[in-house]
Amino acid sequence: MTLVLHQIAVDAHDVPGLARWWAEVLRYQILFEAEDEVVIGEDATTRPGLCFLPVPEGKTVKNRLHLDLAPDDQAAEVARLEGLGARRVGIGQGDDVTWVVLADPEGNEFCVLRPRRTLVD
Repeated sequence: MTLVLHQIAVDAHDVPGLARWWAEVLRYQILFEAEDEVVIGEDATTRPGLCFLPVPEGKTVKNRLHLDLAPDDQAAEVARLEGLGARRVGIGQGDDVTWVVLADPEGNEFCVLRPRRTLVD
């Protein structure tokens, strides 16, 4: 029996807006869109995708799960993401870390790492 990471669910107030924002960030496509769900991904067969679902409550604490993005050029990517509306946030990281913590338009934290070649660089 095989098990794969299929998609990551993301709670959102503005489901289509946040899905489109992340699609632009990750250069993904909108693969499915309904009133109560939007799925984005590289294509219909490449996993994992992101599935955006509506929730009534707002975000109140630091995420228990977040995305780490590994670009070729960290500074350029942080600038691009800030231009799309991401903002830098402090979650207790020190000044000496090699990643940048950002938040999406709904306040979900994610990290932009220095360039990586493997999962354990």
